[in-house]
Amino acid sequence: MIKKVLISDDLIDFLQKRFLVAQYKKAKNFILNWYYKNVNLKIREPKKTKIYYFRINKQFRALAKLEWDILKVFDIDNHQ
Repeated sequence: MIKKVLISDDLIDFLQKRFLVAQYKKAKNFILNWYYKNVNLKIREPKKTKIYYFRINKQFRALAKLEWDILKVFDIDNHQ
């Protein structure tokens, strides 16, 4: 159960430059409301690294670490 999704200021700038802020907020709301399938929230291989990813849109994925009930986004990746 995830209660918070945190993102750094430099990643917010990255989202703003690519006009992805609204899509990120929508994905974040899906996660906070437990609709994990809507954003394809999954754990990456190898699973022992405990890195999760979720879909912002068809092109971009956010990489995050889960610490207790806080999902900390550390990178946004071009999925293509």
